[in-house]
Amino acid sequence: MRRLPKTVSVMLLFLIAATATWAEERAGKGEWIQLFNGKNMEGWEVKIKGYDLNDNFGQTFRVEDGVLKVAYDAYDRFDGRFGHLFYHQPFSNYVLRVEYRFVGDQVPGGPGWAFRNSGIMAHGQSAESMRKDQDFPVSIEVQLLGGGGSGTRTTANVCTPGTHIVMDGELVTRHCNSSRSKTYHGDQWVTVEIEVRGNKSIKHVMDGETVLEYTHPQLDEKDGDASKLIKDGDKMLYGGSISLQSESHPIEFRKVELRKLED
Repeated sequence: MRRLPKTVSVMLLFLIAATATWAEERAGKGEWIQLFNGKNMEGWEVKIKGYDLNDNFGQTFRVEDGVLKVAYDAYDRFDGRFGHLFYHQPFSNYVLRVEYRFVGDQVPGGPGWAFRNSGIMAHGQSAESMRKDQDFPVSIEVQLLGGGGSGTRTTANVCTPGTHIVMDGELVTRHCNSSRSKTYHGDQWVTVEIEVRGNKSIKHVMDGETVLEYTHPQLDEKDGDASKLIKDGDKMLYGGSISLQSESHPIEFRKVELRKLED
């Protein structure tokens, strides 16, 4: 291999450093950061129930044609293999924008409630801290639901694996709570935004309208996994991981981007 002249090498190193600094400055100024680069799963970690960290059974999570896909063509049956794709960096104050769509048929053995069902997990525990046979990370789930062709089925709901939230000044321990969104039938692309402000508030936004809002996300001390995450008696969640779900129905993501907000 032919070596580059020393001056060229120095210039390349300078450009790389300058580009990294420019990206950090953009993020600091509140510009959109592409968490999914459209090419591969760089920056993401896989955790599937029953498998070690980053054992991506059956290539459940994959990138094809510029789209991040959750697919089950290697599955004979789902068998409770719930999976999550974690972004490597935790966040506290941000707006997350995701474009998704449900496609195809649910894999055999998937639970009935998981038909056209997935989610975006916020304020979650790290992938490394999950038990090997743990179904879901302790987190706040922005539940994504697709319509079945008729009837009403809201999306951007909230579910709370190992957590609780406060709505209208009252602690809510019910696992899932519906939003006010419309129903999205078929394989259309849908855009959801989540505005997260630490422990203060979380908003779910569809088509520019806030369809759900709650405050004070916190750990459920009665949950075995969540109780291990309580530090010095403080149950409140101020930030955490972001992950995308695999719950037995194929789903695609063509954009996952984040804009930081000031603390």
